[in-house]
Amino acid sequence: MTRLAIILAALGAVACASGVGPTQTPAESARPSGPREARPAVTWVRSIGGLPVLDEAGAPYSQPFLGGFNIPRPQLVDIDADGDDDLFVQEESGEIMFFEHVADAAAPGDPGARYVWRSDAYQDLDVGEWYRFVDLDRDGDPDLLSEEPFSYLRYYRNDGTSRAPRFVLAGDSLKDAGGEPIFSDRQNIPNATDIDCDGRTDLFIGRLVGTLTRYEEAGAEASGVPRFDHVTDRFQDIEIVAQIGSKHGANTMAWGDIDGDGDEDLFWGDYFEPGILFIENNGTCQTPSLRSEPLPFPTDEPLRTSGYNAPTVGDVEGDGDQDLLVGVLGGAYNPNTTTVDNFHLIERTGPASFEKRTSRFLRTLDFGAESVPVVIDLDGDGDLDMLVGNKIEQSDTQNGKLYRLLNEGTARAPRFRIDGSLDVGGGYHLLPAFGDLDGDGDEDAVVGTWEDALRLYTNVATDGSIDLTLTDSAFLTLTRGRNAAPALGDVDADGDLDLFVGESSGALNFYENTGGPMAPEFRLISDEFGDLDVGRRSLPVLYDIDADGDLDLVVGSESSGVHLFRNQGSLSAPDFVHDGTLDIADFGFAAPAFADLDGDGVDDLILGGGRGGLWLYQGRR
Repeated sequence: MTRLAIILAALGAVACASGVGPTQTPAESARPSGPREARPAVTWVRSIGGLPVLDEAGAPYSQPFLGGFNIPRPQLVDIDADGDDDLFVQEESGEIMFFEHVADAAAPGDPGARYVWRSDAYQDLDVGEWYRFVDLDRDGDPDLLSEEPFSYLRYYRNDGTSRAPRFVLAGDSLKDAGGEPIFSDRQNIPNATDIDCDGRTDLFIGRLVGTLTRYEEAGAEASGVPRFDHVTDRFQDIEIVAQIGSKHGANTMAWGDIDGDGDEDLFWGDYFEPGILFIENNGTCQTPSLRSEPLPFPTDEPLRTSGYNAPTVGDVEGDGDQDLLVGVLGGAYNPNTTTVDNFHLIERTGPASFEKRTSRFLRTLDFGAESVPVVIDLDGDGDLDMLVGNKIEQSDTQNGKLYRLLNEGTARAPRFRIDGSLDVGGGYHLLPAFGDLDGDGDEDAVVGTWEDALRLYTNVATDGSIDLTLTDSAFLTLTRGRNAAPALGDVDADGDLDLFVGESSGALNFYENTGGPMAPEFRLISDEFGDLDVGRRSLPVLYDIDADGDLDLVVGSESSGVHLFRNQGSLSAPDFVHDGTLDIADFGFAAPAFADLDGDGVDDLILGGGRGGLWLYQGRR
């Protein structure tokens, strides 16, 4: 039994002895005697575009529930030999997302719509901190280089075909001609190409001092894994010196014939460089010459970001010329300012002209970082809307927001549109919990922030919508920890709302409502409730996950998944017992919410995440 179960059982015994029993709620009075029977279990199925969502201007998101992007590392490559470039993006350590180029998926004004999500973890390949597709064995299909932790080069050989690739680990570290593993600092993302058209692969590694090391293929081991001769640590005397304080830093690079003259040009992104640097190859395919001055790109209107930019060259729009995609990893210029605008398309528009088309290449819901969803009827029209809180605004790095997503459709045919924000004052990590706290029949709110105090808001609307006014800016203060994450629910079936609060340590605080439904008084029972702990950043939701008539605890976390604490007690004397984590993809920070968003009678699971977007898992029985 948890401490709450013991305390409530004792209170119930005192009440019975005095002849006064707890108030019976409708749910409890309707509940049959004997063992409770749960409905069939729900299976949650990942959906990228399962519900239509529009931006504030009314334009649809082509793939709204990708989860957002914070540090996209893209590469364009024709992985299925169908004549167009597909897209890979690394956002999480150890895995790469795959987007197939589907020509008939294109949408006017949305160049990214032709790239359709297929997988978050392509072939379950472990790629460490970086990856590069390159035909290392020169058999006509792309192989894969990636990081071998820590800071070496892993080689996956493509043992499939050009149309149906199959990547097999061939070498856990590429070696030089003397048999020594080649070192590449994991923050310096290397690349490979045949720079001099001699039929041998050249491997390039950027160094923290701003120079470029070149290795050239020199035979192979008995297993067929190539070895490389060290050629130089100062290829073409290239030295990248950033604009601030003559600094060098972590770097990325891409090779590509951007000007169509038959040789490979170089693009460079540096931690201390606010944009992309272009070094034109003024030589030939056989005799490269990259001794020209590094220039910001495009030259007419250079890209400017928070730094450490990851470029890739390819035919994005299928029009026969080479474009540039750039992911922003965030360098010396405040990464908080590029938590949303971080995936740029620079399109070739003429023989020597390039134009920035978009800073959000794959259109998806993205609120910056550490998004937390709440499902509630915001406008009083009888269907479900959403609020999404974030950690911080890229345009206002002193505050976060609560974004409103209104359902402009119906309960059974929803269509959500971003409609400004709900004003609950400033602060980071804004997170509301809703419930009727004054007995007037509408939804009031307890709001947590990154601090240790919780705010109390009263709903002053009279039409069933939500219009909050601040009642108390610190009506409760946590005894320890920060990042207050509240959840309201009647866990003891006495007719009023009790309060759980998650916080930074991963523990749960429980406050019993000893006041009543119209004048709540929250009394701290425990700041380590039941010794329940999810590691860090507990984000609780009270939800009857097994449909047995009582509230369970579902708790998101920073890095250990979404935990289920099943109520194995009763309506009036709960006993929360850990029952593992939900069977969904593990992607770090996870903030759950449950609701029947599509009106099919089965609740769906919507998750906020560290990348600032939303993940939708539609419920199925």
